[in-house]
Amino acid sequence: MIRLGVNVDHVATVRQARRAREPDPVWAAMEAQLGGADGITVHLREDRRHIQERDVRLLRELVSVRLNLEMSLAEDIVKFACEVRPDEATIVPERRQELTTEGGLDVVRHEDRVQEVVERLRQRGILVSLFIEPDVRQIECARLVGAQAVEFHTGRYAHATNPDEHQQELEALIQAARYAHEAGLHVHMGHGLNYANVCAIAAISQVEELNIGHSIVARAIFVGMRQAVREMKEIICRARRPGA
Repeated sequence: MIRLGVNVDHVATVRQARRAREPDPVWAAMEAQLGGADGITVHLREDRRHIQERDVRLLRELVSVRLNLEMSLAEDIVKFACEVRPDEATIVPERRQELTTEGGLDVVRHEDRVQEVVERLRQRGILVSLFIEPDVRQIECARLVGAQAVEFHTGRYAHATNPDEHQQELEALIQAARYAHEAGLHVHMGHGLNYANVCAIAAISQVEELNIGHSIVARAIFVGMRQAVREMKEIICRARRPGA
């Protein structure tokens, strides 16, 4: 079984471009559910460039699948997460200048703060995942600070420019998934995954959850959110079947 978490941030990006009421990411989440999404993912960024507190509160009330809140270590965001209590919180690095998350969280460097936040979130009954690079030091530190899951950054795999680099990045993710699983961590992956490159990632047996946003929202412009989610769900489930 592999879960598909659908990130609806970029529906909010279109809304915020005009500071309008539509398109509503909450409505998009409902449509994603109807298309077979196993979870809804949103990133409440410090600059509030897309998702707003209102969105997260409504999603917490309305979604019947897992709600995953991507979040930084900023204190106001941590307090908000503890109040809203999503099913899952994924701690990610964040820079104001970036277009999207550019790499994994350096858990080793920020160990004390990460551990503090992990403990606070877990006390509120929230499953905590850390968005990291496929690196043994980061995996081990994630385990030590009490995270229950890791989400491996698949950006370098997704953006590889030649077959050798592509295979090298895939192998790194495969090895990291095995190591994390053996360490007792749930294994998730995401970033840059699309309909063309997701199969090899979905086929990794230790991966329990994929979080995909941009490519699904882009596809939804042409076929609708339900159909875009159905198509992605079918691809990842087919990749996991024996003999696929």
